Amino acid sequence: MPTFDVISKVNYQEFDNALANCLREISNRYDFKGLNISIERKEKTITTLASDELKLKQVNELLETHLVRRKVDPRVLSVKNSEGATGGTIRQVSELKEGISQENAKKIIGDIKKLKLKIQIKIQGEELRVDGKKRDDLQDAIAAIKTVDIGLPIEFINFRD
Repeated sequence: MPTFDVISKVNYQEFDNALANCLREISNRYDFKGLNISIERKEKTITTLASDELKLKQVNELLETHLVRRKVDPRVLSVKNSEGATGGTIRQVSELKEGISQENAKKIIGDIKKLKLKIQIKIQGEELRVDGKKRDDLQDAIAAIKTVDIGLPIEFINFRD
């Protein structure tokens, strides 16, 4: 029976490369010279330090640009509110989003069931498994899932006949 999995994962190697490129550009840019600006990743949290709100916004836009260049979807980054830090700087803690939550999975399943395809969708932790008798039904399901906007990048893996 043909199956495939629907997942949402972050390519950490590419994310780190984009982060390194962003830091390299920050160190070379004239408008950032002499300022205490840093970005670091620990597990799934990204901490950004900047001198003021404008510089923080510029750093976030720069990081987003570098993520796009490295083919990492910027929607994986959940930006939180900024707060004051020591030395008159501003700190912003962001999180990397991975996995398909229960409510997003139910939204995807609801949209697929409206198509009345002869397939079955199971929630397995933070991913979905789609089974069907016909390969064409699965391809229609993939096309329909691509149109659903859950705010995360979606990948299709393990397509088996």
